[in-house]
Parts: sequence; structure tokens; C-alpha cells
Amino acid sequence: MSENASPLPTIREHALAQLRQQHVYDMAIVGGGATGLGLALDAAQRGLSVVLVDSHDFAQGTSSRSTKLLHGGVRYMAQGNIGLVREALHERTTVLHIAPGLAHPLAFVIPAIRWWERAFYGAGLTLYDWLAGSAGLGPTRILNAAQTLQLLPAARAAGLRGGVLYWDAQFDDARLAIALARTAAAHGALVVNYCAAKELVTEGGKVAGLRCEDAFTGEAFKLQARCVVNATGVWVDHLRAQEQAACGAPDVDEPPELPPLVAPSQGIHIVVDARFLGSDAALMVPKTSDGRVLFAVPWLGKVILGTTDTPRQHVEREPTAMRDEVDFILREVAKFLVVAPTRADIRSLWVGLRPLVRPHNGNGSAPTGQTKKISREHTILVGPGGMVTVTGGKWTTYRAMAEDVLQVCAGHGLVPSLPPCRSAQTILLDGPVDAASHAGDKLDGVWPPGLSPSRVRFAVQHEYACTVEDVLARRSRLLFLDAAAARLAAPLVADVMQACGIADPREPQLAALADKYLKIP
Repeated sequence: MSENASPLPTIREHALAQLRQQHVYDMAIVGGGATGLGLALDAAQRGLSVVLVDSHDFAQGTSSRSTKLLHGGVRYMAQGNIGLVREALHERTTVLHIAPGLAHPLAFVIPAIRWWERAFYGAGLTLYDWLAGSAGLGPTRILNAAQTLQLLPAARAAGLRGGVLYWDAQFDDARLAIALARTAAAHGALVVNYCAAKELVTEGGKVAGLRCEDAFTGEAFKLQARCVVNATGVWVDHLRAQEQAACGAPDVDEPPELPPLVAPSQGIHIVVDARFLGSDAALMVPKTSDGRVLFAVPWLGKVILGTTDTPRQHVEREPTAMRDEVDFILREVAKFLVVAPTRADIRSLWVGLRPLVRPHNGNGSAPTGQTKKISREHTILVGPGGMVTVTGGKWTTYRAMAEDVLQVCAGHGLVPSLPPCRSAQTILLDGPVDAASHAGDKLDGVWPPGLSPSRVRFAVQHEYACTVEDVLARRSRLLFLDAAAARLAAPLVADVMQACGIADPREPQLAALADKYLKIP
């Protein structure tokens, strides 16, 4: 399926009217990030009746805050996780095929400072190419110093012994999530943002649906479903605890508490102007001073620097960067660039939380330690009430995760026998072509490049946008690229949204969020 001249309208009142109807869905999904939306599309394509709800906007959390890479994971290969790397490399090619306007190949250069690094990383990345097989995007090349500087003109020449060129891919994470939502809806799924799953509905010791609430009006809905999937990322333990309390041990007054499944890990990203990298290729440092991976990635006219991997005990909707995380990235990138960015050069600073699955000791407790050592593979569990929980994984493998979830659901008799998966051949619905989306606009005020009244109207009418933040953070990516510019554009966006019938598009909340992204610790 491809974008057409009459895209499906996303009228919120119509979606809420469907929620009010008495209907037993085959599957109710909680969580509108990469995992939940990918599952909604796959399940709907296979003939299941599907409803998906999210307490906030689609991809508002982790799924819009990645490093924007579709990759096998060079560091996962170093950890010996060959199966994950092989799967991700093949899924990378699939996403490039089904989302051609949102994903593209990207060259990466590893600068070699020590005498052994060219041979060592060259050999490892040749194995990376071999694992990709026919899904490879280009061969690894060993570079001399002059060739490295030609690809990375802003790199430090002093001490440079050469480099290694390899290929991975880049994508727009939030826009891919919106494309999944729109495509799932086109195949019959009901997807509703800003509708929180407040509690599970149980019948006879089994999970039988959800009680939900509209975030704007407070209206309550009861959704009945034969299968409920918990795909809430770092928040999965909340619904698991509800299920355990309701269904875990019916013969005892207080069922035992479940050990947490997720070990949240915080990753920050710093955005600076393109001049600091000066290249269409990305810079990759496979091992920094503390063993982490560092990227400098060109993206939508800016450069993303990241990321960190910091354990967090508490999860927040808008996590805050720590001073030592900012220090770490600026200090490490300064080792490789002629002109190093400083705090004053930061255009936007944003933080994501990764839902890493805890390894448990024999006593059920989770060991402490650095989260960079925890596997990024996904985990699927069926709880005592029959609720299916899926967490972990990464954007690149979202589609394979959906296949695995449906296989588990069918294996436990939660859904009927299913036809084969078709998502690998389904071209996702993308937004309007930029030139066409601005045609006929009368521009009042100074609009930033890539944004216009027509683009805002399309976001409201066809992409589920309900607030100014939805438009500036996830339908366009301006908040993530330049928070000050997003703050200036907010009143213009709010005016158009109000003209589209949204009485309160929450402009002040966007202004406060932009200020947060500009506050550098």
C-alpha cells in the first residue's frame, strides 16, 4: 500500500465513538510505540480485530528518542549476540524497502588512532558484512588518513592513522511510528492516542479487556478483548502488577509481588549544527574512555551526538539529562573533532529511556550493574491472567517482534490460527510530499523550513495530531532539532490547529518543554 490522493482521515470523535460501541476485539494493545504499532499492523493484516490505546501521543516516549539508526548493532556483535545482529541486519533492509521516504543507507567512519584499530575494526566489520549477506548495504573499506579526512573533513588530523568505512541505515523514528499507525488503521485497526489504559478488566481469573480514559475529557471506556497485549516499554511492570494482584494467586489474600521485568536505561542526545561534523557520513567511536559507543550522526540538517547508557531507578515521561552525561559526550567528541561543540552550541537536548530486560538471579532478584551489558533482545511473557507482555528489543527489529508476539498468542490459544505475515511486503503510508503540502499556503508569520499551515492541517486531519507538541516534536521534528525555533513556531501552529477545530492545542506545554530541551545542566 502506498500514499494516495485521499489519505484516511483521523477524526478523534469518530475514534471515540468506536470505543463507545459494545464490541469484543480479538486483540487490545496497550502502548503506541514501535512495538505496539508494529503489532497492530501485523495483527490487523492477518484478519484480527484490533484496538490500540496509548496514554499520550504515539511514540511520545522511547520510540521518538532513539539515535535514528537502523542497524545490526556493532557492539552487540562484540558481546557475542550474533543471532540478534543477523536478524537486525535483515530487518534493516526490510524497513528500507517498506519505508523508502523515512529510511535510507548511511555511511559510518571509525577513525583509527592506535596502530591496531584499522585491522581490528576492519576485520570485525567484514564479519558484520558477512552476517548481512545479500542484505548488505555496501562493503567495509579500510581507509588511510587522507581518505578518512576526505570523508570526515572536520576530524582531527593529529595522530590519525586512518579509519574504517562501513554501512548501516538511518530513519525518522517518530514519523515511522505515525506511518505504522496510519497503515494499521488503513487495514482496519482502531488506534487511539491520548487514551490511557487505567486498569485491566478481569473475568474468571483471566484478563478480558481494559478500562480506558480519554486524556482530554475524562470520558471512560470499557474495552473487551480476547487477548490483551502489554507493550508499554519501560512502564510494562505497572500492568503486570495489576494482573498479578487480580489473577496471580486466587487462593491467597495477597499474591506475591513480581520482581521488576525492566531495568530502565537513560540515553541522552545532544543536537548541534551540521558544521561541527561537516559531512554526510556519520562518525562512530566503538569504544570511549568508559567502554561506551559514541556517534556523531548527520540528521535533517543537524548533527546528533550520543548516547549515554545510565541506569535509572525511576521512570519519567520527560527524563532529565545529568551534568556528567553532557560532560561525557562533549568531552569524548572533542577528542575527534577539530572544532568541538560546547554547551553554548547545543540546539536541543533530549533524553530517552530504554526498556532493557533484567537478568534475574536464582532468587528472582535482578543484579545491579551497567546497563550497557544487558542484552537488547526482546522478551515475551504470558502472565497468570493470560495477558501478553512484550518489552526490550529495538526499533530495527520491531516487525520481527510483532511476528514473535503473534506466534506466542496463537501458541497459547489467545488468538485463532493465523495466516502468514505480510508486513515485510507492505509499503507504509507516509506524509505528504513537502512541495505539495505547502501549495497555496498564505504564510502569516515566519514559518521554519519544512513547516507550513498545510503541513499542520495534514498532521491534524490525517496523522492523529492533537497538540502543538505532537506537530513540532513528532509530525515535524523541529523540537528535537532546534528547541528555540520550535518555541517560536508554537503560536503559529496553535492558530492553525484551533482553526482545525482543536479548542486547546496546549501551546504553553510546548513552550515549557522547549525550555526544558534548552536547559543544559
